[in-house]
Amino acid sequence: MSAQTSPAEKGLNPGLMCQESYACSGTDEAIFECDECCSLQCLRCEEELHRQERLRNHERIRLKPGHVPYCDLCKGLSGHLPGVRQRAIVRCQTCKINLCLECQKRTHSGGNKRRHPVTVYNVSNLQGSLEAEEMDEETKRKKMTEKVVSFLLVDENEEVQVTNEEDFIRKLDCKPDQHLKVVSIFGNTGDGKSHTLNHTFFYGREVFKTSPTQESCTVGVWAAYDPVHKVAVIDTEGLLGATVNLSQRTRLLLKVLAISDLVIYRTHADRLHNDLFKFLGDASEAYLKHFTKELKATTARCGLDVPLSTLGPAVIIFHETVHTQLLGSDHPSEVPEKLIQDRFRKLGRFPEAFSSIHYKGTRTYNPPTDFSGLRRALEQLLENNTTRSPRHPGVIFKALKALSDRFSGEIPDDQMAHSSFFPDEYFTCSSLCLSCGVGCKNSMNHGKEGVPHEAKSRCRYSHQYDNRVYTCKACYERGEEVSVVPKTSASTDSPWMGLAKYAWSGYVIECPNCGVVYRSRQYWFGNQDPVDTVVRTEIVHVWPGTDGFLKDNNNAAQRLLDGMNFMAQSVSELSLGPTKAVTSWLTDQIAPAYWRPNSQILSCNKCATSFKDNDTKHHCRACGEGFCDGCSSKTRPVPERGWGPAPVRVCDNCYEARNVQLAITEAQVDDEGGTLIARKVGEAVQSTLGAVVTAIDIPLGLVKDAARPAYWVPDHEILHCHNCRKEFSIKLSKHHCRACGQGFCDECSHDRRAVPSRGWDHPVRVCFNCNKKPGDL
Repeated sequence: MSAQTSPAEKGLNPGLMCQESYACSGTDEAIFECDECCSLQCLRCEEELHRQERLRNHERIRLKPGHVPYCDLCKGLSGHLPGVRQRAIVRCQTCKINLCLECQKRTHSGGNKRRHPVTVYNVSNLQGSLEAEEMDEETKRKKMTEKVVSFLLVDENEEVQVTNEEDFIRKLDCKPDQHLKVVSIFGNTGDGKSHTLNHTFFYGREVFKTSPTQESCTVGVWAAYDPVHKVAVIDTEGLLGATVNLSQRTRLLLKVLAISDLVIYRTHADRLHNDLFKFLGDASEAYLKHFTKELKATTARCGLDVPLSTLGPAVIIFHETVHTQLLGSDHPSEVPEKLIQDRFRKLGRFPEAFSSIHYKGTRTYNPPTDFSGLRRALEQLLENNTTRSPRHPGVIFKALKALSDRFSGEIPDDQMAHSSFFPDEYFTCSSLCLSCGVGCKNSMNHGKEGVPHEAKSRCRYSHQYDNRVYTCKACYERGEEVSVVPKTSASTDSPWMGLAKYAWSGYVIECPNCGVVYRSRQYWFGNQDPVDTVVRTEIVHVWPGTDGFLKDNNNAAQRLLDGMNFMAQSVSELSLGPTKAVTSWLTDQIAPAYWRPNSQILSCNKCATSFKDNDTKHHCRACGEGFCDGCSSKTRPVPERGWGPAPVRVCDNCYEARNVQLAITEAQVDDEGGTLIARKVGEAVQSTLGAVVTAIDIPLGLVKDAARPAYWVPDHEILHCHNCRKEFSIKLSKHHCRACGQGFCDECSHDRRAVPSRGWDHPVRVCFNCNKKPGDL
């Protein structure tokens, strides 16, 4: 920086002497000013001082004619333009600092410093050049804002009018890598919000539309870029305006507030109304309760380096009065911010979300309004990056888009809590439990992220929805929570076997880990309730559009009817194979303990003839082995096996040895007694299978509606196919999809697929749309 001084430069500032006295003893004329050394320096002192390594990079300027140094204390913080510092009027010889008028009064007007010797700078010659410099700076800034235009960012229906980040940056007319902050304004309709922004940031140009008419001049949210302060300025629709979408408009204001770094609340009332404090207090509560979590999620989801929700925005209350004094004028000992906090506390509102709240007032005796104080306050807060840092415009768009996607949709007016500006209904899910009527506590549109409905309170049981859920007790004791479903058959049973077991042993509860844990009629008497033995119960909420509560045995009756219908068709049209299989299983269920199971009988025990699928196997009541009809055609009493004095079927060998008494212990007789009772009952039940075709038609028609599962649409409500919209008639039959429960024609529901969530473990009729769904139904 240093250079040899020419003779012409000497004598330019005869009143300015070297203030360092490092090499010249303070006798030489000053040539340089070093901002970091806070002194004027002659040529020799400047060279000697800045030859040192630690001072080498100091910023120095060469003095011009009429130069006056800057004040060393205020650094221009009170200047009315950013970057313009106050010039000094004196230099304290004792403190060795330059002071402007305000700093001299503040630091040297009392005490011992009042006697410090000072050197007065001659600023009269410089005044004209300083004013010209400031005017040039003002002109330069005005020129930067000449081409700024605003654009609609979000309309009155909360729909973002910018397609993507690139479109947002293009309309904002800033660089993609530009770091900027967001300033927004709020207030009642007619208080001059747009006018305030135009004069604070754009030197009075009508960047944001103003209007003298009664209609609101701003509808929705508008934005513009201020290249001077490097901020995105947002104008909002006024409060208390005439609008049909009051709830949506109010929710939109909070979304704008959440992405802002600095908020101006503009009020033209002579006295601060309670609405101002209620609005800010409710906004703070809603921000903390609903928006902080979503902003943090956006930060993580988008991989942003800049956190969006460390603290809420700073707030400036810009208060313009005409006939009344400004806040705090009648209490000189109390600052306005302290009085504002007292008003919040009296109203029970606590604006904890905001990083700071400031008051800036102006009294307008004669128009126009003075916005210089608001501008200075804004510039000071914008320079403070300790709590809110500037960020790329793409980050601002992502935050706004995330909030718009999450908090959108209709708001039912009948649920509004009008005592609050931002009631929870604006931001929480509107779904109500069908059983108990309690609302979901999660935020709006949480289903898009796979988050299920939740409620703060427990539900109550409703017979209509049967919202009792079973969980396996054994799994629960192992630390797992596994839901189990009462249904007609186990997943390992074939449809025929499942039907037979359901008719005989009742419904089954099957755990994915433990297998079948319960059958409702497993024993002839003494069956215990499953809640007392193998399952735990829980009452769950029933949410609209969900079907979790329908995963029970509601379709048991319909499955029985479907199975009986299928059985009748098979018996009459196909073969007796399925009937034989059911009869064989039923025989094993009620057979005495000494009988050989049907599954183990492959050939006649006497003639060794192999049994075919349709062949009948006969058990000898004496020995219990399996025989063909020809080798077991004889009958005789078998009282030793508990069959009493009546003749029963025996094999040829046991018939010939009828005079030989079998060696049977009393214990065997006792064990077989119970099973013989079952067998005798079963032989009567078994005979009904042959008449299944004729006996099924009448009850099927009578109980079809009663057997309908709860999720099925009733037949009388189905007028046309849910898919192709064909009207049903006598010729066009109705069919229910086992997955969704809607009515379809045969062409639209000819697919077959298992629906485990509804209790159908084997392929059943499903519609065209449900069949296309991936995974298990």
